[in-house]
Amino acid sequence: MDIRQLHYFIAVAEHLNFTEAAKKLYVAQPAVSQQIASLEKKIGVKLFHRTKHSVELTNAGRAFLEDAREIAKRFADSIQHAREAEEGLAGVIRIGLLSVSVRDFLPLVVRSFRSKYPNIRLHFSFHNSARINRMLQDDEIDIAFTLSHGLHNIHNLQCRALWNQPYSIILPQDHALADQAELSVAQLEHEPFLMLDREESPQGYDYVLAMCASHGFSPRIVSHASRPDAVLMMVDAGIGITILSRHLLLYASPRLRFVDIAGEQHQVDVVVAWKNSTANPSVPLLIREVEDTLATASFR
Repeated sequence: MDIRQLHYFIAVAEHLNFTEAAKKLYVAQPAVSQQIASLEKKIGVKLFHRTKHSVELTNAGRAFLEDAREIAKRFADSIQHAREAEEGLAGVIRIGLLSVSVRDFLPLVVRSFRSKYPNIRLHFSFHNSARINRMLQDDEIDIAFTLSHGLHNIHNLQCRALWNQPYSIILPQDHALADQAELSVAQLEHEPFLMLDREESPQGYDYVLAMCASHGFSPRIVSHASRPDAVLMMVDAGIGITILSRHLLLYASPRLRFVDIAGEQHQVDVVVAWKNSTANPSVPLLIREVEDTLATASFR
């Protein structure tokens, strides 16, 4: 049995007339009769009662009609789904996310994207920047929304800067320097530093060390933490100070002060990144949606 025979059967069942069914199918009437006879032979039951003047479904034919319609619909849906997948209009995009860097921006992108491409599923996973870089490198994710640190080391990677985030000196509100509008890195030489574990963001960690070295000192690191919110909590507890991207203000207690760095421009780009060689045809559609959203709104 092939799908053509099902279509012939459904057409005859709906018209109860072989000639009319043949017209609908744009074939000769004998071809329809031959296919119905072949179908009946294959399944071993009569589907129609036929006389010179009428055609009626048998009990078996009525039962078979419901299933035949469902099979034909599923077959047509499968063809459409395959075509959409080929064009990138159906499938899955695996998205890696860093912290809260796109917390306000990404929902707007996703809402618009899903309205246009309802058959593309989006799978989100949160990771630290080091893990995101490895997953991009190893093709474990299709797209990442992350910071630009270390991405230049990944072969065949395409990046689109969304906006930049300045670094801030983060102090508890009762710190002696907390009331300053801006501070020089040199003023932190004798401060106890709190750092995000290097394995969480190797390039970010090294960037802070290099920032201090350029002012002639090595930071006195008193503690590390595996999550940015844990670093901020320790700053809030008065254990030390830290230097991190300003986007973490979204995590911060109101008791923390994010102070600008004086006389220097220390910042990192928030980016969307993907492989040029991606085999996922849905990726360019999402990148286009990102571009469209950026063109109509401003985010920092």
